[in-house]
Amino acid sequence: MDLQTIDSVKEHGTSANSDLSATMMRHLRAHNRANLAASVAQADPLARLEGSLAVHCRVDLASRTVIESASMATLFKGYEALLPGRDMRKAGLISAVASGVCGGVHATASALCLEMALGVAPPPLGIVLRNLLLSCQYLNDSCLHLFVLAGPDYSRQVFQRTNPEIWSRAEKAPCHRVQQHGFTHIGDLMAALDKGTGALFKEALQMAARARQAYTLLGGKYPHSESIVPGGVALTADAAKLTEFSAMLRPFAAYSQKASAVWDDVFDFLLETEPRYAELGRAPASMLDFGQWDHPDYYDGSYARCDIWGAQRWSTPGALIDGRLACTALTQLNAGMEEHLDYSYQQRATQSRTMISTDPNGNPISRFHPWNKRTEAAKAHNPHAYSWGSSLAWRGHNFEVGSYARLYLSAAAQTLPRGEHIAADGAGLDFSLPGENGGDILLRWNIPSRWNAFERNRARAYSLAFNIGVTRENIALAEAAMASRNTSTRTPLTTMPTGQHLGVGLWGASRGFLAHWAVLDDQVIDNYQIAIPSRINVGTRTPALVPGPLEQALCNTTIIESCYSGPEDFVGIDIQRAIQSFDPCMDCTAYILTGEGATVLERAIDTRVSAAAT
Repeated sequence: MDLQTIDSVKEHGTSANSDLSATMMRHLRAHNRANLAASVAQADPLARLEGSLAVHCRVDLASRTVIESASMATLFKGYEALLPGRDMRKAGLISAVASGVCGGVHATASALCLEMALGVAPPPLGIVLRNLLLSCQYLNDSCLHLFVLAGPDYSRQVFQRTNPEIWSRAEKAPCHRVQQHGFTHIGDLMAALDKGTGALFKEALQMAARARQAYTLLGGKYPHSESIVPGGVALTADAAKLTEFSAMLRPFAAYSQKASAVWDDVFDFLLETEPRYAELGRAPASMLDFGQWDHPDYYDGSYARCDIWGAQRWSTPGALIDGRLACTALTQLNAGMEEHLDYSYQQRATQSRTMISTDPNGNPISRFHPWNKRTEAAKAHNPHAYSWGSSLAWRGHNFEVGSYARLYLSAAAQTLPRGEHIAADGAGLDFSLPGENGGDILLRWNIPSRWNAFERNRARAYSLAFNIGVTRENIALAEAAMASRNTSTRTPLTTMPTGQHLGVGLWGASRGFLAHWAVLDDQVIDNYQIAIPSRINVGTRTPALVPGPLEQALCNTTIIESCYSGPEDFVGIDIQRAIQSFDPCMDCTAYILTGEGATVLERAIDTRVSAAAT
């Protein structure tokens, strides 16, 4: 569907006929009423900014199928409303707290956005230091997802309860990568994934702490560092700090090899034992990412040249539609964005405003582009709404986001900057990482033939190697800059703009792409919009009735859990695994309706690391 077709669809009109059943819609509306009542009762207004995720699905336990699904963002995530009318220099301080755990990436996206609007380019060392801080946050989050949040779903504790027939085979099945991870049998691996007590669970907490400690060496504090600012970073760095930083991250090369070997063995065993696992979270390979880690020789912050500096990022920008690479140009990725509210409780502002019809390079943009999005309190009931989220599409296509998209797109595009540690050949990625005791650690990730929950998490495991490869490249650049005494880390904001200026921070979080869009009027923020990965993955249906990424993956999921006789002892582990493969960052609950919805099972999804665990 092209831009003109999308623009011709009136939201909440003829195309917005929900395909959800009456049973599901009744449940969703009741849930929304309860959420609103609880929100009104909340004394602290700031506690109402984030909300949570409620994933609803109706299953037929007899046929082991998911009949329908709907992803609900339970509250309006309204922190963008805090920014219009404020001095543009306050944008980073406010938008950085859009997430409780990802402050650094939001601060960077905001800085990139304002650098574009103001025409400011950071010095090379400032760019490199931001890259290094980004890698630390990715390493922290990937360790926690793989072994603390998602990992226990594949543990001995879980398989003994839900699929004892698989557990009995795992106890005897040999591992094929013993040298890489040290476990003899698949059952040993699964025991190491046990929540709270497993060796891999505990080790991941230690490695995540190491990544956070490294972050504080260069960023000052974690997660809400105030050192990332428009123009670079506010803190200085010296050779001693960089040496300590490098040493602290050195164990991650071997750890990335271990992590990828663990998940290769676990997933290969499960697919061989039960081929229906290939349907778990299955979806078209449609994903989008803006690329990550700017190259200091190319990045200048400008929209006019963003296709050039975007192509030199250490992960490649791109859109993949049904497994085919559709675009790698940042301008086209941005211009094709459309945010739809057909199934949302949000309502677009009706006040007449001049629409932005083109980007700064003259490319046409939709009236549904984030630069044009403004909302107001709902004045009319939308009978098709079921979420406070939205549907973010690219040229009419749904897409998912995640750290795995960086591997897939970089491998497919084959345009990575020349370096020592990562190479793409169209079919996958090769990694060469320096080992702690000399010699190189060699790894290979291949583009999978089928996209599903297992492949999302397998690619996340290999993303550790990707991160370390990029980190090593940037440590070398930082060392060279310091050796040549090019130690400036920040370009001051000396010129204040007049008139209207557009900016967009095309960046990412560990869970996928992250973008901040701003419209500036003189020195004041006129409009500010943020797209976060979890809200994209749990987005609603599109105007063409295409389910959101998670919704579609759930409907394709086969229930393989075997140890239940009815709703009273059904765990829903396969549904939980499909949800967890998207790595949602907010509190998340699965509501499983059985039969005609008479029974509703609630299953909490682990999305946060408890204080007790750390």
